[in-house]
Amino acid sequence: MGRQVLITDDTAFMRMTLRNILEKNGYEVVGEAEDGQVSVDKYKELRPDLVTMDITMPNMDGITAIKKIMETDPGAKIVVCSAMGQKALVIEALNAGARDFIVKPFQADRIINAVQKVIG
Repeated sequence: MGRQVLITDDTAFMRMTLRNILEKNGYEVVGEAEDGQVSVDKYKELRPDLVTMDITMPNMDGITAIKKIMETDPGAKIVVCSAMGQKALVIEALNAGARDFIVKPFQADRIINAVQKVIG
């Protein structure tokens, strides 16, 4: 059962919040990325069991990053964590390969439920 997570968010506070929630629940955060391009590069390097992905970020947005990660590894498991709750973006993220979508501000139990559903 995989427990390694790569956190992608352009806000340091959100990365720290996600790290704290995941680590308290027994997940290992193996890396953090502040934009989509860094996330794609770190995914190739670290091969985590799960990626949390923000949508709106500088340099490369989350949907583009999801597509690039899925090209590298069609079995990649990605959960989107974004304040952008518009239906069209949710559908686009899921069509690109994301397994779940969590809208910020999120509850800790919603994060853990999504992660457990995707990787156990």
